[in-house]
This record gives sequence, C-alpha cells and structure tokens, in this order.
Amino acid sequence: MEIFQTIWMALTTPNEGLINILSIPLTIIEAVIGMLLFITILDIQSNKKQKLIYILLMSFLSMIANTPLLYDVSKFINAILWPILVIYIFKTSILKGILSEILVLISLAIFEPIYSKLFITIFNIQYIDIQLVPIYRITVVLSIYLSIYIIYRIFKHTNFSITLLDNMDKKSKTVLIVNSLFGVIAISAQLYLINFYNQNLPFFITLIGTLSLLAYFFISMYSLTKTTQLQITEQNLEEAQLYNKSLKILHDNVRAFKHDFSNIVQAIGGYIGTNDMEGLKTYYSQLLGDCQKVNNLYTLSPEVINNPAIYSLLTSKYHKADELGIKINLEVFLNLNELNMKIYEFTRALGILMDNAIEAASECDDKIINVEIRKDFKVNRQLLLIENTYEEKDVDLDKIYEKGYSSKPNNTGLGLWEVRQIMKKNNNLNLYTTKNDKFFNQQLEIYTK
Repeated sequence: MEIFQTIWMALTTPNEGLINILSIPLTIIEAVIGMLLFITILDIQSNKKQKLIYILLMSFLSMIANTPLLYDVSKFINAILWPILVIYIFKTSILKGILSEILVLISLAIFEPIYSKLFITIFNIQYIDIQLVPIYRITVVLSIYLSIYIIYRIFKHTNFSITLLDNMDKKSKTVLIVNSLFGVIAISAQLYLINFYNQNLPFFITLIGTLSLLAYFFISMYSLTKTTQLQITEQNLEEAQLYNKSLKILHDNVRAFKHDFSNIVQAIGGYIGTNDMEGLKTYYSQLLGDCQKVNNLYTLSPEVINNPAIYSLLTSKYHKADELGIKINLEVFLNLNELNMKIYEFTRALGILMDNAIEAASECDDKIINVEIRKDFKVNRQLLLIENTYEEKDVDLDKIYEKGYSSKPNNTGLGLWEVRQIMKKNNNLNLYTTKNDKFFNQQLEIYTK
C-alpha cells in the first residue's frame, strides 16, 4: 500500500526528474504519430527501414531539444533538421519535407492550448502544474497524441492525400517553399506565445486563436489545391492542343494514303508484272517511309507517351523537326511515369539532346533522327537512345561536354555540359556517346537506384 502511495505522490506532485524520464517514451510516440500523419497526407512512399530510422533519429533530436540547458538553441536546430531528415530518409522533395514539419506543428498548435486550458479550467490548476506534475503532463500529452492519431486514421480511412504537389511546376514549388518556411516561423511563434500567456488568457481567446490557426491552414491548403488543379488543367489543355495537331496530321495522312491506295496497288502490280524487283524494292522503301511517318504520329499519343511533361516536349520537338524536313522515327516501349530519375532532370536532358540532334540533322542532305525509349531487361536499366545524321565527322567526343565548347561560333556550348552536371548529381545515370560514318549516337542509361 505504501508503494502505491509513493507512486501516487510522485505522479501528483511537481517532479521534474520523473517528467524528464517520461519524456523519453513520449517523444518516441510523438515521432511515430507525426510520421504516420505526414506520410499519409503527403502521400510519401516509405518502407519499414525508413520509418524505423526516422523514428529513432527524430526521437533522439527531440530528447536533446528537451534538455533544459540546451532548450532554446536545440529547439531552433531541431526545427531546421526536421525537414532535412524527412527529405533524406524518405527520398522526397524539399517541399514535402517542409510541409511534413508544418503538418505536425499545426496539429500540436491546435490541440496543445485547448487541452491545457481545459485542464486548467476543470482542475483549477496553474499552467506550470501541467508542465511539472507528471499525471497532468502525461494526460495532456496523450490526449494530444490521441487526437492527432484519430485525424490520421480519418485521412487513412478516406484515402485522402495531397498528390498535386508532384505535378506543380518549379516556380509554384519555389513560392510554396518560401511560404512554408514563413509558415513554420509563424506557427512556432504562435505556439510560444500561447504557451507563455496560456495561464492568463481566457479560454475563449485561446480557442479563437487556435481555430483561426486551423482555418488559416485549411484555407491555405484549399487554395494550394485549386491553384495546382488550375495549372494541371492548363497543362492538359496544352497537351490536348498538341494531340489534336498530331491527330489532324495523322488524319490527313491516312486520307491521302486511302485515296492513293488503288494507285499504290497498281504501281506494285506494274513492278511485279515486269519482274522489276529492284524497282519494287526502291518503291517499297519510299512507301515504308510514309508508313513510318503515320506510325510516328500514332506514337505521339498521351496513351503511349504517358507523362505530360515528356509528351509536351517530344511533340513540340517532333513538329519542329518536321518543319525542317527532318524525318523522326520515334518508338516508346516504357511507362514513362516509372523512370528511375526525376522527370524534371530527364526532360532537361532529353530537350538538350533533341535540340542538338535537330540542329545537326538539319544540316545534312539525309535528315534523320531515331529516338527510342525502352527498358533493357538483361541489365535492368532504362534507355533513351537518340541517333541523328551529322555533317561534322571529326567532332571530338572528349571535348563536347566541356563548358563553353561548341563547333558553332555563336553557340554558348552549355547544352551537353549541363547534361553532364545532371549525370554527376545522380549515381545511377550514365551517358554513352558514339559515332559512325552515318549516325551520331547518344545513349542515356538509367539504372535502378
């Protein structure tokens, strides 16, 4: 009986030592609950190893942050390291790393003052009691965690997640990152002020402040969603316009082919009737060229090139080459949404390589560009193959990637150098360059990370 009384006394009287001990499991719980919340809402893919590493490191940082001697400095450092941990452990974007911190801070900012004020009002205690009396501290903290967990379960049950962040352009992401950074500062300041004045503030004021913060958060997310949806709609409209252009050309080619079909058959019959096999071979190769053009236009479909950014880029380059009289043979045998590299970096490299190929082929009498995107199952890699006819046979393959190198007097010579910089930032990429008497070849190899 005396043991229970001792335990009860330790729990119901100010006991900073016990609070520090109990903070260890509580920080682990907070790391788990917070992680579940942001990976669900932000649709961050993760495995058990990543989750365990995050929980251990985040718990360790939180324990350091709760150390009295380092409290102020460690809180600031913890706020900086938090998104960095998310970015590097879960291999996600800077934007999602910052938003992960904001989501958890918002949740704490909402429930901390509400539960603290409720306990102060119901039990007629001081705010300092919630901080130093273990029974109050544990109950308040667990109530906060339970509320956040319930929110997580609601989002999980409804399959709610913010997937629009992956489709935002670079400018919008930059604006949102800056806005999010200021949001972290504002939320942290709000938490500090509420905790500092919680004892003296009426419950009504605390509630209004918390609800205002909550409203600001949801309105901001709603505005973000609508803005991103508008950008995606504009992107889809541009994609549809490009597709309609391809369909019109395809339709005209099919109509012309159908109109000339009887003439084509008669021409073939003439070669057969005279047993002119050499003439038939020449005629067939010419006919095959027109058929290939129709096949290329069929390939220029959002269903085949199933990534909007890559589709828009390839379509615009195709029509640019077509206007210059360049024959492009295009083949795509890969789900472009499963590329093992960032779409932004892939489109940059693809655009530079296509521009170089178009420029080189346009100077030739025989203007040809062959583009192939496929998977190499033997080596488990993805390939982008671009080959083009070219005039300058003595091009130095060792110098073309140097910054400022160009065979053109007015060219900046930055294109292939920029591609090389992309290669250096990713250890799963390789660019292999070769040439022969007819074609200049670029092979971008993308290995599994």
